[in-house]
Amino acid sequence: MPWYLRRIVAALVLVWVVASIVFLAIRLVPGDPAELLLSQGGVAPDPAAVAELHNQLGLDRPLLTQYFSNFGHLLVGDLGRSLQDGAPVGGEIATRLPRTLELIIAAAIIAVVLGIPSGMLAGLRPRGLIDDLGAVLSAFALAVPVFVLGTLLVLIFAQHLHWVPAGGYVPFAQDPIRHLGLVAMPALTIGIGLAAVVFRMTRTAVLDVSQQDFIRTARAKGLGPVRILLHHVLRNALMPVVTVLALHLGTLLGGTVLVEYVFNYPGLSGLLVAAVNARDYPEVQGVVLVISILFVLLNLAVDLLYAVLDPRVSAA
Repeated sequence: MPWYLRRIVAALVLVWVVASIVFLAIRLVPGDPAELLLSQGGVAPDPAAVAELHNQLGLDRPLLTQYFSNFGHLLVGDLGRSLQDGAPVGGEIATRLPRTLELIIAAAIIAVVLGIPSGMLAGLRPRGLIDDLGAVLSAFALAVPVFVLGTLLVLIFAQHLHWVPAGGYVPFAQDPIRHLGLVAMPALTIGIGLAAVVFRMTRTAVLDVSQQDFIRTARAKGLGPVRILLHHVLRNALMPVVTVLALHLGTLLGGTVLVEYVFNYPGLSGLLVAAVNARDYPEVQGVVLVISILFVLLNLAVDLLYAVLDPRVSAA
């Protein structure tokens, strides 16, 4: 079987395992979703009403029956309906997912633009000015929590300078300028920390590759420094950078909760937290399933990119 087909099969199996774990884990969490939905003002609901709602939601069926019924719907693309308002889970995810993806992609662009060039220069000239300055700034960026950094950005750029709004969300079609301003600060908050990681990994990789024998051979053959840098150093140094960046981007798919909270940004992470608090089984499973699929696809794309950067990977 070709290597890429093995990766695809492994990805499908991983998605199924993750979905199964989520299905079981959310049902082991203490708390009855029917009781939560019917409780008002801290007053215990009527047991008969709870039993009736269990029957309507299918929660009174055996766990195995629920499992196969759930996956039967998933196979046809039906993520179910929210237990809170009966709205289709897929529609809510389709609304919020592009917002989170836009945030992550913008943060990744910031990280690549800031991290790779500075890390490359630091690796080529260790203990130089750029290396020392980058080490200090990256340590600061990694040490400051995102909610502290986000709050500082709001105070500086929104409250003091009045350059951008403090938070919220406006669709691009409605007001493009305001939309970009609202995305800029949360993306910068995520991108600064990510840029520090990319800087450190790029510096280490460039420094390691620059000391390899094939680089000394290229210099001995009289190749120019620009060609050596672009075709030999940077190409080989990018593989660990791509790996680290992909892992962090996958983590951010469901890990932007604090940033979304600080900037009142209605993304996918906020939806997941609200669904967990409400014991909304279909919504939790739908969000986690979408995040896991995107994470697996991201790693599959990285595997394919490895084959472009290093042809030896496709022969493995």
